[in-house]
Amino acid sequence: MINFNEKRILVVVAHPDDELLGLGATMHKLIRKHSCVVRAIILGEGITSRSESRDVEKWEGELKQHRANIEEARKAIGYESVGVYQFADNRFDGVELLDLVKVIEKEKSEFKPDIIFTHHGGDTNVDHRRTFEACITAIRPMEHEETLHLLTFETPSSTEWQAFNYPNPFLPNFFVAVEELDVDAKIKGMESYEFEKRAYPHPRSPEALKIQAQRWGVATGCSFAEAFMLIRTIVR
Repeated sequence: MINFNEKRILVVVAHPDDELLGLGATMHKLIRKHSCVVRAIILGEGITSRSESRDVEKWEGELKQHRANIEEARKAIGYESVGVYQFADNRFDGVELLDLVKVIEKEKSEFKPDIIFTHHGGDTNVDHRRTFEACITAIRPMEHEETLHLLTFETPSSTEWQAFNYPNPFLPNFFVAVEELDVDAKIKGMESYEFEKRAYPHPRSPEALKIQAQRWGVATGCSFAEAFMLIRTIVR
């Protein structure tokens, strides 16, 4: 059992909007009702893969808008802060894992989180998988490790699009009941992302995000919920 009261939580994601899609309602609730202090870090710039080749200058205007959208989304959820890095979008498989690990270790040493939330390690998106690998490497359970809990979340439009026979399915074993106002905050944050929001029936649409929260609510006997996999928890 994890006591969330007044905990420090680090959310580690690959792209702008990932800090909302799988866990935005949960973070809104934990900040609102449990006085958690939550920082998100976004490792990738999140947009240049839409060109044939990576050309940051070509996307300069869009990247500037993306950064403004990140701040709007931060306010919607109540994150204390968001750290933004510039690893190449959808190219994390070309980045040395150690480079990602070093960023997370630096953030961890400065923020000192009790808990980390990150992507499911079996997502379709390679950046999500690499982010998970970097997180679990950065919190190796050695004697003086202060981050004792690691949870992963699903990312709509990635987790459910993996092949049915992929050997690492998302099998949630940890659920957080949320209220409709928490889901609405998540949707408001998602709608801040000019280049990421989509119309129904896309998984990132407002309607689909609410349906997903209702789905996990039905599965757990409440109105709305979000689902996670508890990867590791250590009681000392």
